Amino acid sequence: MHSDANGLRYQSIAWQGEIDGELILLDQIQLPAALAYLHCQHVEEVFESIVNLQVRGAPAIGIAAAYGACLSLRHRWHDCSLQEAIGLVEHAIERLATSRPTAVNLFWALDRMRAVIREIAPTATTADFARRLLSEARAIHEEDRQMCRLIGQAGATLFKDGMGILTHCNTGGLATAELGTALSAIVTAHQQGKRLHVFVDETRPLLQGARLTTWELMRFGLPCTLICDSMAAHVMQQGKVQAVIVGADRITSRGDTANKIGTYGLAVLAKHHRIPFYVAAPSSTFDLSLNSGDDIPIEQRSRDEIISAFGKQTAPSEVQVYNPAFDVTPAELIHAIITERGILQPVSETVIRKLIGNT
Repeated sequence: MHSDANGLRYQSIAWQGEIDGELILLDQIQLPAALAYLHCQHVEEVFESIVNLQVRGAPAIGIAAAYGACLSLRHRWHDCSLQEAIGLVEHAIERLATSRPTAVNLFWALDRMRAVIREIAPTATTADFARRLLSEARAIHEEDRQMCRLIGQAGATLFKDGMGILTHCNTGGLATAELGTALSAIVTAHQQGKRLHVFVDETRPLLQGARLTTWELMRFGLPCTLICDSMAAHVMQQGKVQAVIVGADRITSRGDTANKIGTYGLAVLAKHHRIPFYVAAPSSTFDLSLNSGDDIPIEQRSRDEIISAFGKQTAPSEVQVYNPAFDVTPAELIHAIITERGILQPVSETVIRKLIGNT
């Protein structure tokens, strides 16, 4: 549960009940017009909510998928054998793993749910199995809360009173279990009394910055200005920005980082204007099996998101469309990576493997 400057509370992800409970998700495609919640009682509902971006942000996707695996046994654990229950969970994990390809937190969380299958005793009851699955999902959820707080504390040290900070997409409590990653650093610094002003990229084509980040920042009473993505260079040139901070969906062993489309361009602009470019992400976002950003799978999304987003046609129906959801920022453009284990600087494979290890 997140509390804003006015004490108003909202929750991005929650599990209600025990092993026959349900997953409650804040429906992010309804924001900022309405604060609405989805009540998911079946695996397919979780799958659709991830695909449709009703839940989004790498950490939040992982948490939702973990709870989604639990839903495969909802009201079914009491009339099936342990082996049948394992089969249901395995099928759910395989289905959820196909929802979105880039965010590695999804696969990290599902691997932890698979570990429960490997570790369950052959003599366990299906009820024991269901409870163990839910316990693991809750652990993933709670660990992300702690990581958000630690990332915020570490990242806040990089900001000075009076700074202008530019961010892209949404990296707050809507994308995680609590205050977020990049946004956690900004909000924590603000709560420490530092006067900051945040420039928020609208983040085309789905406007996560405009719809979500401004909504969160304003709820915390944090001064912010919304800009079109194409205005970032101008704002930097005018000297209004002293730092850029973004989140990540996957980070390789050398530090190449996949994040929302448009991030790479910001990194190039920041380099030209001698502005530090920071990435904030939990250790679960690192994929040490990959070295180069070229190996990160980039999700391709529907053409409709560009030519008719939000119900308004903005391009000819027949036009060819290229709609990658993410791009990759090379490690050499990243000033530092902020994690719950500390700040990685310089960004190199040696530093990453020393701090992140075998995560």
